[in-house]
Amino acid sequence: MDLVPPDSASNAALSGVTWRKSQHSNPSGNCVEIAGLPDGTVAIRNSRHPSGPALVCAPADFSAFLAGARDGEFDSLLD
Repeated sequence: MDLVPPDSASNAALSGVTWRKSQHSNPSGNCVEIAGLPDGTVAIRNSRHPSGPALVCAPADFSAFLAGARDGEFDSLLD
């Protein structure tokens, strides 16, 4: 996984992508947004800071994270 700072040359890859957030996001705007990038990687950012850095991960890494979330592996973080 790579962190793409807002002022880096790599940030150009983030322009023009479609960012999405879950329908379960809270109304105050504290959300995580994701975007599929042209090279197949997935970018993740804080919706409150759209011009801030984004975490970019490989499709396999993002898939593993989603599988873990679906299986409840991270539920203990909310206790």
